[in-house]
Parts: sequence; C-alpha cells; structure tokens
Amino acid sequence: MVDECIPRDASTVILTRDGTGGKLEVYLMRRNRGQAFMGGAFVFPGGSIDDCDSDPALASCIAGLTAAEAADRLQEPGLTARVAFGLYMTAIRETFEEAGILLAYQEKGGLLQFRDREVCTRYSEARRDIYEKRFTLKELARREKIRFAFDLLTPYAHWITPAIEKRRFNTRFFLARIPDGQIPLHDSVEMTESRWMTPTEALFEHRKRRVFLMPPTLKTMEELSLFDTTEALFREAEKRRIYPILPHVYQTGDTFVLLLPHDRDYAIDEYRQPPRPGDHSRMVFRDGIWQTESQE
Repeated sequence: MVDECIPRDASTVILTRDGTGGKLEVYLMRRNRGQAFMGGAFVFPGGSIDDCDSDPALASCIAGLTAAEAADRLQEPGLTARVAFGLYMTAIRETFEEAGILLAYQEKGGLLQFRDREVCTRYSEARRDIYEKRFTLKELARREKIRFAFDLLTPYAHWITPAIEKRRFNTRFFLARIPDGQIPLHDSVEMTESRWMTPTEALFEHRKRRVFLMPPTLKTMEELSLFDTTEALFREAEKRRIYPILPHVYQTGDTFVLLLPHDRDYAIDEYRQPPRPGDHSRMVFRDGIWQTESQE
C-alpha cells in the first residue's frame, strides 16, 4: 500500500499557443466534479508516475534529450536520471490521455500530426487503450515508429502538496507548445470541459467564480499573465531558476492561509526563499475561492 503522506512524484503540462491577436493562451480542463481530488477545478493535464513510465525499454523511444540531460534541466540535485526520465514520460502520457495531445516525432522527422482521418482514428483508439492500461506508450512507439519529444517539454515549476492534504504530490510543471496539426480534446471521463484562455482571462473568470483555480494553478496563471506571447514566455523559462514550493499552511478562524517560500512569515527552513518585493507571496481561501495577496 502506498503511504499517501509521502508525496508521489507527478508531472503536469501547461499547453500553450499564440491565440487570437498573437496573445499567449493556455489550455485548461475542468476535473469531473465527482473526483475526490480537486473535483470541479480547472487544471492542466497531469498525474503521478506509473511503473510503465520508467520502463528502461523506453530509452530507445525518445528524442531531443537523454535521461541525464532531462535530470539536469529539472534543477534538482540528487534526482536520478531514472526518476527524471519517468517524470518526462509521465508528462507525455498524461497529456495524451487527458488532452489527446502527443508530443512526438514522426519516423522521417517533423512533429507528429493528426491531419489524416485514419491516423486520427488510430491514435484515438490508442489513447483510450493506454488510459485503460490495455496498451502502453512503448508499444505505441514501436507500432507507429515514433519517438517521444522530451525536448518539447520545458521545466517551469515544482510544487509539493502540503502535509495537511491526505493525497500529496511532488509535481513538476512543464511548458509545451501545442504541436501544429493536433487539436486538444478533454477525455470526458476525468475531465468534463476544456477551454483555451489567456492567463488574464483565466484570472478574471476565477474572480467571477466561473472558473475555479487551485493555488498552484492560480499562482501559475498570475506569473503567466506577465507574458504576451509564447516566445516571450519560453525565452524567460529557459533562464528561470526552479525551486521547490511547499506551502506553509495555517488557519486563522475559518480562513486558511498558504504562505509561499518567499513570504516573510514562511516557517519551513528547508524550503525558505529570499523575499521578492511586489510578488504575491500568500494565498487565502476567502468567499469560496483562493485569492493571492502580498504579505503587507
């Protein structure tokens, strides 16, 4: 039995595109309201590592980065190449299962596309079979002669679920551009709705309570709202210093407060970061939604 007190390694992918007017947009999906974890919240595709994601035989099915290079890009001293490999594969698998987007290269080069009806049908069936564990990404790669594109994933953030939660995840956030010739579609099982939105629109919809964002998604949207285009975002992400974010949780009356590592009152020494003036450093659950605030 898995000890839920120990955070499970997980990956999530922020799918991006330049939408109307060239503005940066991100793909969000609403979790089924019946889900025990974050039911009804709008999230990025993602999930925890499965054993199949770390299968050594998959090493011949990837392109763009080696496992060691993947580990270096995650900026986690002590992280093994095997775990890093599993995190990248999890990101690719979950994005395919939940959003129908497969980050991969075709046999003759170039990104995988689903423009042909027969190809689209074949991959749709594979998506369902992989989700239901009747088929694996390794089998798909060998059948279709594709290689999974590790280099299309750019590490962006690292969030750890606080101990107050029963289900905890050690989640690495990746950025990825939507491949030309692929159209995302939520799975209609775990996810019941999906939308492309600019980060600013997502924040507005959250404030209006038409979209519910959990703290990591909310904070991420605030950060992404500073960028107008995917080019600007990815250029900055390549230089970004990633540190683990384990929120410090406390309760005052009926109000829950999450302090981020750069907050003045943050009390977990192992994860503390220097203050960042002007950057919201805490989140408060108030009036039915999470809201970001400064420490002053």
